[in-house]
Amino acid sequence: MAGLSLEQPLPFIFGILGNIISFMVFLSPLPTFYRIYRKKSTEGFQSVPYVVALSSCMLLIYYALVKTNAVLLITINSFGCFIETAYITIYLIYATKKARIFCIQIFVLLNVVAFAAIVLLTRLAFTGPDRVTVVGWICVGFSLCVFAAPLSIIRLVIRTKSVEFMPFYLSFFLTLNAIAWFGYGFFTKDLYVELPNVLGFVFGVVQMVVYMLYKNNNNKKDAAVAAVPEHRVKIAELSSAPASELQVSLEEKDQNKRSMEDSQDTDKNETAYEEGHDISAV
Repeated sequence: MAGLSLEQPLPFIFGILGNIISFMVFLSPLPTFYRIYRKKSTEGFQSVPYVVALSSCMLLIYYALVKTNAVLLITINSFGCFIETAYITIYLIYATKKARIFCIQIFVLLNVVAFAAIVLLTRLAFTGPDRVTVVGWICVGFSLCVFAAPLSIIRLVIRTKSVEFMPFYLSFFLTLNAIAWFGYGFFTKDLYVELPNVLGFVFGVVQMVVYMLYKNNNNKKDAAVAAVPEHRVKIAELSSAPASELQVSLEEKDQNKRSMEDSQDTDKNETAYEEGHDISAV
């Protein structure tokens, strides 16, 4: 394997570990898409996390090709491109017309127009080490946006005092993933892989600390949901599947709540109707 010989065991070990954990993270939305397939509907799930994830994988593959000797980055992100494309395809098959059009627009904007512009600009305007630097910093900026997305989830947990919508094990594996890729970047002296994963590690630890603080909270889940306005429910659109699962969970609860209210109104109307008949009889 170019650039990672047995004389460099540490970057190889961290890179393999990062590939394994990233593989698990990429597969984490499978239950979501099995649900979409089973119900033949995307319900309230959002396509943005998967389109953005695909864009991130494409950028990292391009960076790895420009840098050279970054086979492990190419390996895992190639799988990421494949699985995210599969997710988006399934989404387009079962989405409503409005959601399908929005998904296509975002896909074209990020993965066609923006990506093509980045490739053309860096190929025409820069050469050698300068090209690596520019592409590397573009990847860093994009990764920082992705890693900053969990701030919305942390804010939601603090606001509702409930960890119902913060999956602990996903936070845990994302933290391990950040550690693995930080180690890879550190030992290969790759600042553009190392730097964003520092922030990823920090946010991962913060999420787990917040989870531990609120996991024993006795507040009812319905009270937590009621405290969140409907327009604030779109959590971490630049994150992965759990953000979409969060939105659906809230929408299902909102539908159940409306159903209960409709049922109560029906009971009231029936009661008033019966009372009216009693008065007429008198």
